[in-house]
Amino acid sequence: MPKYAKLPAFALAGALALTTLTACADDASSGSGSGSDSVADADSAPPAAKNAEKVKIMVGGLDKVIYMPAMLTQRLGYFQAEGLNVTLMSEPAGVQATTALVSGDVQGAVGFYDHTLDLQTKHKMVESVVQFAQAPGEVEVVSTKAAGDITSAKDFKGKKLGVTGLGSSTDFLTKYLAVHNGLKVSDFTPVAVGAGQTFIAALQQGSIQAGMTTDPTVAQILDKGAGKVLYDMRTPEGSRQALGGLYPSSSLYMNTDWVNGHKETVQKLANAFVKTLKWMSTHTPEEIAAKMPADYAQGGAKLYAESIKATLPMFTTDGVMPADGPATVEAVLKAFNPNLQHATVDLDKTYTTEFVKNVT
Repeated sequence: MPKYAKLPAFALAGALALTTLTACADDASSGSGSGSDSVADADSAPPAAKNAEKVKIMVGGLDKVIYMPAMLTQRLGYFQAEGLNVTLMSEPAGVQATTALVSGDVQGAVGFYDHTLDLQTKHKMVESVVQFAQAPGEVEVVSTKAAGDITSAKDFKGKKLGVTGLGSSTDFLTKYLAVHNGLKVSDFTPVAVGAGQTFIAALQQGSIQAGMTTDPTVAQILDKGAGKVLYDMRTPEGSRQALGGLYPSSSLYMNTDWVNGHKETVQKLANAFVKTLKWMSTHTPEEIAAKMPADYAQGGAKLYAESIKATLPMFTTDGVMPADGPATVEAVLKAFNPNLQHATVDLDKTYTTEFVKNVT
């Protein structure tokens, strides 16, 4: 498959402008299922039925814990149980997953819900059909050396702050934290440092003083003593404290026209994903980790299980959009993004609960 252009989720340029951005949330940049053009090989799942319906889903980083339900559903065999032959594909960024979806190369994308708001302002109707998470799963970490100088976002002024890519969700959440704490977006320098080991290296070498990332990278940073947590948005409580409410993030989103024309297929996908979310809520981090590909545990099995434990609170158990979530996302984006400030978004069209509420 072709390389996909990296599209900023809320870039001020056109919806499909080519960029050199990286992930909208951190991933461990090596390992199975991570990186451009990779396809999931769910070797522990039962083989798909010969006549199973084929569906392609692009994930913004298969080895990211925040997108874990995608691979886990495959490994548990729940797609196959619904009569689906799902191919999971991976690009390093959720914004790239959006590009693949809008261009029609895949039927679904797993990435941040906030893409749907931005795309609506560009007359692209995309909706979340299964909401995996009610919090961003992001963590703002400050390097150990700079911990004395940065105790809140008020101290971002004059600093270099790591994001996975300029125009990514990490970039925009960082901007919101700065603006919310009385700064301007021009008061600090965002630095695109990629994901995983490149992010850790930038923090250790002083290329950035702080940055936003996710697990399993957060667990590795803390284990190495390379940094400390400044804002933890892996839990609903952390999301409310930092962003003023629940911030729905990782989800399965699809083109609205495709959803309306393939409701039976979408229902099967919802059935599979909700079953996974419920399974996650009744199993230990160690049990979950054991179901995932072994090379996702880059820092070792114990550390990987710890990263899952820290991130689990962000996930829903039923795939339903939290009632106040869309409004929080809109408020966060409008705080700094002129593209959203001057647009009217119909939030009811950015998600649907039709399918998850029909899961039996």
